Amino acid sequence: MKPFAYERAADPAAAVAAVAREPGARFLAGGTNLVDLMKLEVETPAHLIDVNHLGLDAIEPAGEGGLRIGAGVRNADLAAHPAVREGWPALAQALLAGASGQLRNLATVGGNLLQRTRCAYFQDVSKPCNKRRPGSGCPARAGDHRNLAVLGHSEACVATHPSDMAVALAAFGAIVHVLGPEGHERRVPMPGLHRLPGAEPDRDTVLAPGELITAVELPPLPFAARSRYRKVRDRASYAFAVTSIAAAVDIEGGTIRDCRIAFGGLAHVPWRAEAAEASLRGAGAGEAAFATAADAELAQARPLPDNGFKLALARNLLVRTLTELCEEGA
Repeated sequence: MKPFAYERAADPAAAVAAVAREPGARFLAGGTNLVDLMKLEVETPAHLIDVNHLGLDAIEPAGEGGLRIGAGVRNADLAAHPAVREGWPALAQALLAGASGQLRNLATVGGNLLQRTRCAYFQDVSKPCNKRRPGSGCPARAGDHRNLAVLGHSEACVATHPSDMAVALAAFGAIVHVLGPEGHERRVPMPGLHRLPGAEPDRDTVLAPGELITAVELPPLPFAARSRYRKVRDRASYAFAVTSIAAAVDIEGGTIRDCRIAFGGLAHVPWRAEAAEASLRGAGAGEAAFATAADAELAQARPLPDNGFKLALARNLLVRTLTELCEEGA
């Protein structure tokens, strides 16, 4: 590991100022992704700013049934919180599916959103990778891409976003609160925080250099209480998603009044399935309608030679998950 300086920030403003003052500095919270990448020399920050003691660890009600989650809240605490388990169960399920208990005890909400792809070419500094070194190429397109993107990818990058939690937050339309230099605050919606690769795959998010995530807000969504997260992976123990889904449904008299759907493991971002949602609003609940909605969403997919199986997997995942949610609602 290369040498680096370490600094503990006293408050969010001081953390942002420290990063602005030190070119190449990075925020350090749980470190469950950043430290691993430092060991691989994928990330080589000269200065780490510890943001574990900023008071950003509260979970509290927000405006007419919403929930505000501090960026420093540990994944284990969020998954176990009664308000989350009762009001947004898909979020709790996504967190529990995402990592072992040891990792959940360390990992933070802000860090979970910012974790980087597990594409093997990105993590191997002996290989070219546009995400790690822009302009060097994307060997995954002709190489090992079985677990990589089928939606929204570009010639420059076919990596997938690894977070389970972010998929649930995208489905629920979460709002990310951000603090920037000179005290500038802004709110970034999900979807919207993460970027598709385009010609700049090295930019994972829309955050500007030095911006710090301070909280995530779940807006009021009463039918989120009827939600589910399901993850398909290559082994039963903790592994990243081949395909996953977060879904919530509002059903009355056999008709779907509203729904929220997002996929994981299919794209460079947590993929909100807006075409599928539009297809389902006002439709009768049933496997035929669910399959039609899945087909509407996946029509834009561009699978590579070895990952086309993800389309059938995602279709079946949507049909099964919505079938179970609607049966519970009935």
